[in-house]
Amino acid sequence: MSMMTVLVPRFATVALRSTCRVLHYVRPSKAGYKYQTSHTRNFLATQPKLKKDKITVYFIDRDGDQIAAPAAVGESLLDVALNNSIELEEGEKTATEAKVNSTLLDVVIDNDLDIAGFGACEGTMACSTCHLILPKDFYNKLPCPPSDEEQDILDMAFGLTDTSRLGCQVYVTEDMDGLEVKIPVETSDVRNIS
Repeated sequence: MSMMTVLVPRFATVALRSTCRVLHYVRPSKAGYKYQTSHTRNFLATQPKLKKDKITVYFIDRDGDQIAAPAAVGESLLDVALNNSIELEEGEKTATEAKVNSTLLDVVIDNDLDIAGFGACEGTMACSTCHLILPKDFYNKLPCPPSDEEQDILDMAFGLTDTSRLGCQVYVTEDMDGLEVKIPVETSDVRNIS
């Protein structure tokens, strides 16, 4: 299993929007019942075929505490974060799994990570809450640059850098072993900006 590190602030607020596939999420309701919603997710980034291969992504909160999350090759970084049940406010280390080719959003959703506000638009690239800051050497190796639509969303994000991307647009690959990805301390939901 490969390892990757994602830096996450405590009480991180993250979310996004995209275009190209339809996903069905089944989540437990607060009353304990399950309900199913269908979300159309538009991904402008080319999504790799999901593989059974898994790597481990490490989330590092503001206090420097490390949380491990499994990620599937092909998932976006946002999905990886959303799919792992990790109490980021606690700052405890928790091991979870993520599939290669999954997004960070997929990981957060699949593992029920508790990141306040993360993935607010559920991967439809309508907000900037999944804003990530990537290391420059990794950013330069990404298979596709940010689309114009992604750049428009990022332009309204807090803490924008030259290596900023939306987590819903970056997919986990096997070569992300040991990668550190930072989630800014402050995020904004661009849907609320007038």
